[in-house]
Amino acid sequence: MAQVPQTFFDALAVRTWCGRALGALGRAREEIDAINVYPVADGDTGTNLYLTVESAATAVEAVFAGYETGDGEPSLADTVHAMAHGALIGARGNSGTILAQLLRGMAQVLGEEGARGDGAGLRLALRRAADSAWQAVAHPVEGTVLTVASAAADAAEQAEGDCGTVARAAYDGACTALAATPAQLAVLGRAGVVDAGGRGLVAVLGALVETLTGETVREASSSVREVPSAAREGAAVREGASVEGAAAVPGSRAEGGTPAVGDAPAVPGSRAAGGTPAVGEASGVPGYRAVGEIPAVREAAEAPVAVSGGHARVGSASGADLCADAVDTGGPAYEVIYLLEADDTAVARLRDRLDALGDSLVVVGGDGLWNVHVHVDDAGAAVEAGVEAGRPYRIRITHFGLGDVHTGGERPPRERAQRAVVAVVPGEGLAGLYTEAGATTVLARPGEPPASGELVQAVRRAHAREVVLLPNDAELRHTAAAAAEQARTEGIRVALIPTRSAVQGIAALAVHEPQRRFDEDVVQMTAAAGATRYAEVVVAERQSWTTAGICQAGDVLGLIDGDVAVIGADVTATARTVLDRMLQAGGELVTLVVGDEAPETVAEQLQARVRESYLAVDTVVYRGGHQGTLLLIGVE
Repeated sequence: MAQVPQTFFDALAVRTWCGRALGALGRAREEIDAINVYPVADGDTGTNLYLTVESAATAVEAVFAGYETGDGEPSLADTVHAMAHGALIGARGNSGTILAQLLRGMAQVLGEEGARGDGAGLRLALRRAADSAWQAVAHPVEGTVLTVASAAADAAEQAEGDCGTVARAAYDGACTALAATPAQLAVLGRAGVVDAGGRGLVAVLGALVETLTGETVREASSSVREVPSAAREGAAVREGASVEGAAAVPGSRAEGGTPAVGDAPAVPGSRAAGGTPAVGEASGVPGYRAVGEIPAVREAAEAPVAVSGGHARVGSASGADLCADAVDTGGPAYEVIYLLEADDTAVARLRDRLDALGDSLVVVGGDGLWNVHVHVDDAGAAVEAGVEAGRPYRIRITHFGLGDVHTGGERPPRERAQRAVVAVVPGEGLAGLYTEAGATTVLARPGEPPASGELVQAVRRAHAREVVLLPNDAELRHTAAAAAEQARTEGIRVALIPTRSAVQGIAALAVHEPQRRFDEDVVQMTAAAGATRYAEVVVAERQSWTTAGICQAGDVLGLIDGDVAVIGADVTATARTVLDRMLQAGGELVTLVVGDEAPETVAEQLQARVRESYLAVDTVVYRGGHQGTLLLIGVE
């Protein structure tokens, strides 16, 4: 069904775009990971792009949340700067870093005073985005996401019309360029795939088209076998860029002409001349709507980033996936990350010191607070350099070969458990129940679903070799999948059971046996969750079309397996109808999780209903606390 278009690129369009881009990357994540062969075949480009956009979307949601209790709404400048800053602090890997710079380039245009959110403004924003991304990479290569971004900007510049027309032209240009990448980069041609980063950018641009036109775009192909022959046989080469296996072109360095971007002589203000580096970001992925991480979004979007090792690299609080290319390549043994309080002069000296110690150096920040990320063989020297520069804290040292993590203390790491369960729970009551059963919990407050970074932290907190992850929400499946993928890069064996409700998680946890083999345990838990039908009773917030008809604000809704099945006026009566419908298909055990806002007698009346009408069925009741729903029902 066609979506409602946002014909003007305003704050709401930015918010919608981020959400749709996140969904698109979630759906394409595994496909993009699978075709990731350049620059390192580490199979994480899709995951990295998803985490980058997730951080951008979180930052935008934080801006809107700040206006919920007051008058007015955020401006276009507010939201694009938040988007750029969020991508910056959450960027992962090479492609995620470049995507963050693309969004930053757009924000520089659309966030200016008097900027226009029309077709002309979008054209300028896409052009700035592509140009700034090329400038950010020390050794740009054709056939990558950079080529796709430039083609999108070129096509947008030829389009006349509103935002939707410009976005559609950019998307079509990106698709054409993506299809040509195997002809430009030999490693892609040999693997029979298109560039993974470019594929991700096409998904993001497709989400922009859907936002601005309401139309659904066609999916891009990841296989070179489906690429048109004309596109495979050749593509324009951007002046100054290198092409793996390509012949020299007039004016290129190979022809004795203008040097390539990565080989350019020092110019005032460039890194080679000792000036300020180009691109930037901070570290860490904030929690959903965690506004404490974005105190100055406009200024932060302009933060500088050091470029080392031929790629613009962006640091993160966890940082493990940024360093995948250091594994098995003879690179430095340690990743060192810390926050640093220091002045600009001291940080300039620190950059030079760390650049001599290792590679993949990223120093980002400003106004006295910086984030430092570097790969080195001497981790102690990297920390000492921070001490000389100012006050380092939140120090994190990871040994690439062993996966060890040290956080500044002297005590030896505790022994890992063999197996653990990590679960997302919607209320304090269920959190206590899951914890008593031995699970590590992540609390999902109403309207504030956890980000993948929080799930990764919970997996680390569980400190086990094997982890079973229970998202307990259908909307969290992509987030949980990204978190699982990230945890696997750290050497943790993770199995994701796609539970869609906390009552399914309870059923899975009930049959969990840490002593049996991991695969057998996962199979049994998955079967128990799958055999549990789930329902919830909520109050409608607004008038809406549903599968059971039109509901009004204040109506009581009964949802079975995610779809509205009952519309009523009374909580207990609606819950009774829902329960009857579920038990018509049979069942042996009813689980009721009662929220704080539910009527006090609802559980007693439902238990009585089961005793009177379903003699062979048992009932168990839990208190869920403030869980966002009046009642959760599970039938096994």
